[in-house]
Amino acid sequence: MKILSFKLGGHVSFGPKVKKEEAVWDVLAIQNELQVLPSFSSSIVDGIALGFDFVEQIRKLVEAAEKSDRANSFKREFTVIEWLSPIPRTPKNIMCIGKNYDEHAKEMGAEAAPTDLMVFTKSPTAIAADGQTISIHADLSSKMDYEGELAVVIGKRGKNIPKNLAYDYVFGYTIANDLTARDLQEKHKQFFLGKSLDGTCPLGPYLVTKDEIPNPQDLTVVTKVNDEVRQNGSTKDMMFTVESLVSILSQHVTLEPGDVILTGTPAGVGKGMNPPQFLKAGDTVKVSIQGIGTLVNHFE
Repeated sequence: MKILSFKLGGHVSFGPKVKKEEAVWDVLAIQNELQVLPSFSSSIVDGIALGFDFVEQIRKLVEAAEKSDRANSFKREFTVIEWLSPIPRTPKNIMCIGKNYDEHAKEMGAEAAPTDLMVFTKSPTAIAADGQTISIHADLSSKMDYEGELAVVIGKRGKNIPKNLAYDYVFGYTIANDLTARDLQEKHKQFFLGKSLDGTCPLGPYLVTKDEIPNPQDLTVVTKVNDEVRQNGSTKDMMFTVESLVSILSQHVTLEPGDVILTGTPAGVGKGMNPPQFLKAGDTVKVSIQGIGTLVNHFE
C-alpha cells in the first residue's frame, strides 16, 4: 500500500493512493461520514503503532467507500491537495547513517568506509514534503548539497532488537533527501546544525508498506539535479543493511512507531565532484527509488 499525507482546505488527512488514478482516498472523511470502524486513528503515527492492523483498517474504509453511492466524494485529486511528508512529525530526531556506501565514503575523503556505525541526527523541524520549494538558506550557507536515500519507517516499539527480527519492527519505506549545508558542517565540526536547517529533510512522496518491498537491499537510488543524473546507486551496496541498522540502533535508543532512519547515500554528491557543485536557487532535485516513486523539490 502506498500511503500519503496531505492538506486540503485546512483539513489534514492521509490515505492510500487510488489505484490507477492520480488521487488519494481521504480515509478520515470516510470514517467520519460512514462510521465504518468502532474507532480509527486520526494521526498516521498513532495508526502505524497498530502495525498491519492499521493497513487492514484502511482497506476496510476504502472498500466501504467503493461500495457506497458516493465513492468519488471521498477521493482527493493530486492537483488540488497540498502534499505533506508521509510522516509529518517524527517522535524524535531523524536518525541518519553516515558513509554507509564505500564509494561515497571515498568521495568524501575517507580512505575507507567506517567499520563502526556512524550516526547523526536531523531535527524534526527539518522535515519537508514532496513538491515543496525549499530555501537554500543563502544567508547561512553557500554549500547546500543533496543526498538521495532510502528511509526506513519504524512501526513497533523496540529495544535490543535481534537482527533476525528487525524487519518485524519496520512498517515501511519512503524516500529522503538528506540536504546538507557542507560549510556549516565543517565550521561547527559536527553534523547537527548543517543537517537541520528548515526544510532540509524532504520525505515522500509515499510511505510504502514493507510487504510491497520484500528486499530493501535490492533497490536503485537515482538522484537528478535539473535532470542531470548525479547519483545512480543500489541499496545492495550498503555496508550496514536495514536489518543491521535497526538492530544496532535499538541497542542504544528505544525505537518508536513513526521513527525514521535514513540509511545513507550513494556516491555522486555535489561535494564529491571536481570541482564541487552545490545547489543554487532555481535548481530542481529528483530522488527516485525503485518501488517507491520520485521525491521532487525545487530550491529558491
